[in-house]
Amino acid sequence: MEPYHEPAAERARLRASDQDRDETVRRLQAAFAEGRLTDGEFDERMRGALAARTYGDLAGLLADLPADTAPVAPRPAAPAHTPRPGRHSITFKDTVRLAGRWRVPGTFRAVVYKGGGVIDLRAAELTEPVTTILAVAYKSDIEFLVPPGVRIEASGFGVTRDEEWTGELDPGAPVVHIRAFAYKGRVETRTMPRR
Repeated sequence: MEPYHEPAAERARLRASDQDRDETVRRLQAAFAEGRLTDGEFDERMRGALAARTYGDLAGLLADLPADTAPVAPRPAAPAHTPRPGRHSITFKDTVRLAGRWRVPGTFRAVVYKGGGVIDLRAAELTEPVTTILAVAYKSDIEFLVPPGVRIEASGFGVTRDEEWTGELDPGAPVVHIRAFAYKGRVETRTMPRR
């Protein structure tokens, strides 16, 4: 007897599970890390994946991406002495900690999936007057530690600020703009004295 296969149209109407949404998010993260999606496209598709109700909704988000997009593999935390972490830090069911002396590129992406992260900029070298960080926390928490004298601009969904420094900022102070997207988690920025 031949196995029964659901027609594609019928499958597209079936309800998606949390596991199906998680798999779609994983593939979107991998495509984003490979440079196949812009920041805006990634934001929009992540929101779509988390709100998707059916297989058809999820399939539409991946339709123009290769089927063999590499999975996001677990990555160990970068040691404190690493001089250049690159433009991305992607962690899958693990913890990332970037601290100590490291050079922060003008645009940096931190994606944490079911894990945690601390990105400490207090001893870091900001290579541009304005540093843009895209932070995605999926069922995760990411904490950014920023030294006094750096202007923090935070926007997005699920971002909070915890200020411990109340001094005046120089008009030419470096700027760290954090664009955050947190789902069942949070992105927190804290201004703390240098160690």
